[in-house]
Amino acid sequence: MRFAKPLLTALATAFSLGNIVALPAHAEIDAAGLKQSIETSFEREYPKLDALYKDIHAHPELAFQEEKTAAKLAAEMRAIGFEVTEKVGRTGLVALYKNGDGPIIMVRTELDALPMEEKTGLPYASRDKTTWQGRETFVAHSCGHDIHMASWFGTAKTLVGLKDRWKGTLMFIAQPGEEVGAGAMAMLMDGLFTRFPKPDVGFALHSGGGPFPYGSVVFTPGVRSSSADALFIRFKGRGGHGASPQATIDPVTMASRFVVDVQSVISREKDPTKFGVISIGSFHAGTSGNIIPDEAVLQGTIRTFDADVRAKMHDGIKRTAKAVADMADAPAPDIMITEGVKALVNDAVVGATAEKVLKVAFGDRFNFAPPVTASEDYSEYINSGVPSMFFNIGVYDPEVVAASLNGGPPLPGNHSPLYAPVPKPTIQTGVTAMTLAVLSAFDQRAKGQ
Repeated sequence: MRFAKPLLTALATAFSLGNIVALPAHAEIDAAGLKQSIETSFEREYPKLDALYKDIHAHPELAFQEEKTAAKLAAEMRAIGFEVTEKVGRTGLVALYKNGDGPIIMVRTELDALPMEEKTGLPYASRDKTTWQGRETFVAHSCGHDIHMASWFGTAKTLVGLKDRWKGTLMFIAQPGEEVGAGAMAMLMDGLFTRFPKPDVGFALHSGGGPFPYGSVVFTPGVRSSSADALFIRFKGRGGHGASPQATIDPVTMASRFVVDVQSVISREKDPTKFGVISIGSFHAGTSGNIIPDEAVLQGTIRTFDADVRAKMHDGIKRTAKAVADMADAPAPDIMITEGVKALVNDAVVGATAEKVLKVAFGDRFNFAPPVTASEDYSEYINSGVPSMFFNIGVYDPEVVAASLNGGPPLPGNHSPLYAPVPKPTIQTGVTAMTLAVLSAFDQRAKGQ
């Protein structure tokens, strides 16, 4: 049933993150009323969230180096009553809040930043440097994980304030190493679902990812992002003088032919209605223009949504590489395909349940979008048996987005040195949408649906 109007009025005036009016257990969610109340309390609490966000933004840390970031979040979560375990998966956190018998709902944020220089010119821009893979580099939160952390903490605090509205356990995890695709597995290997309870439902969000303004929630039913496999090939030749190629077996020619020919796997072997990409991003051979080297080494990435397409592409890549070597009468190449994260697939029931609430709360600012070709290691939790919903939130001013769509300057996307979400409305959307999504899962589980 809907809440009576007097209750909504009282809720809107009395709601605060530290003192929230209790709602009847398992009552139908009044999404519009709750959204208004959450946003009212958000205004009171935002100065602290803003300080947390800008501190994290200004002092980012790379994958598995996130010690200060993790410690900061651990202290904040303990202060609002969570039981926190640190150093899970090296630098990750697991924070539990038990509130009676009921389902276990997981919410994940990422901790890590990127090895790149920020060029936004913001007063809180990162100028931090660290050592990465043997060299000094700038560090920046150019993928929005700082937005995710602020939204994650804001959601946790909101749900604690709403503890009379739900029964069960909140499991808030802060994951290291998402950018290198290894953090989720590190936490799982460190006993995430054996040392701690296994969640019944999971949620995660990502900022950016499309031409949507702040205040927008974007969802992709089913497949949301692609698998990511790494490709390594070493073509073996016989080196010699560049002026006498007849005395050599040229690995540069082989590797070059492969880079072109392998695209026929996409254009002629893969179903054209199904997504698949092979990109070669690294080509290394030789030391001088007049020396034909002994070998050429290629590295690339393979992205797919579908397991059958993935298998077909792996097979086609291997056949093409071997055929190129055979044509040159060269030894068989070394071929290594390292399977990375799998495609992220949103659960139909979890997604549909949250979708109903978010549609009411956000109206025409709740949007559907096609799958993205980037990859996300949250899929490791899904493939470990946690039905989940992963959604996006917009980050830019609506007028700026509209101008871009009408031929204006392109919007800096994730991983751009110019990526600069507008903090307050973006974090507000993250807190509001995630709180409502978690409450929808508690209600759905409590009703046995």
